[in-house]
Amino acid sequence: MQPSRLFRHLLFVLTVLSAHAGVAHAADKLRIGVVPGAYGDSIAVAAKEAKSQGIDVQVVEFTDWTTPNVAVDAGDLDLNYFQHQPFLDNAIQKNGYKLASAGTGILANVGLYSLKHKSFAQVPQGGKVGIANDPVNQGRGLLLLQSVGLIKLKPNVGYLGSLNDIVENPKKLSFVEVEGPQLVRITPDVDLAQGYPHFIVAAKAFDPSGGLAYSGIEDARFAIQFVTKASRVNDPVIQKFIRIYQNSETVKADIHRAFNSDKRLYTLAWQKP
Repeated sequence: MQPSRLFRHLLFVLTVLSAHAGVAHAADKLRIGVVPGAYGDSIAVAAKEAKSQGIDVQVVEFTDWTTPNVAVDAGDLDLNYFQHQPFLDNAIQKNGYKLASAGTGILANVGLYSLKHKSFAQVPQGGKVGIANDPVNQGRGLLLLQSVGLIKLKPNVGYLGSLNDIVENPKKLSFVEVEGPQLVRITPDVDLAQGYPHFIVAAKAFDPSGGLAYSGIEDARFAIQFVTKASRVNDPVIQKFIRIYQNSETVKADIHRAFNSDKRLYTLAWQKP
């Protein structure tokens, strides 16, 4: 091969290799949407480990439960980590998102908290109750209120129940609806509030282990999911990051800290049979 032809051949090969290297580099970047607290903090820890394994992760924090799905569906984020499967199913049904779970994360407890009363019997007539304003998490809060005898719901409404499904309210409780992450802020102003331990820890507000009742951590449906576009569920970079998250002892330690070092408040759902 003549020198000029050899040079052109080498230049072509280098150009092709460079192009492929550029594609690989782009594929190894992820933008992940989170909410503050255990979910966001543990993702940030995993992101540091992922960087050493060739994945550049940008963590984007939100304070609401709507925008992260909008952003993933629009392609502005690669995935998000803040919601359980029933919440995702409801969002897909309402908005037509083409989203799906790519992996499982933390299963967190939900509690009923009061900074004014030490028992449900002390909650007064006409007392105020803080509750999540989205359909699924409001339903979970109402089921918890029903389980302690404060209200009664229509039969079989389950976690899709709403305030309109209350059929008995002997104490004539009134309800203050806010987004889940904001419930910790209004707890001092109401008689009773639905609460999420990891948000309470993040806000340094009060003792997350001091709830009057808890939902339990047995129902795997309510484990937090890694959510991406349905077409990207098996994306190798996404799956690699999820494996890093699930296998990291540093991540597990951070989750434990975020739940007040109290194993009653959470479980690692990916380890459940």
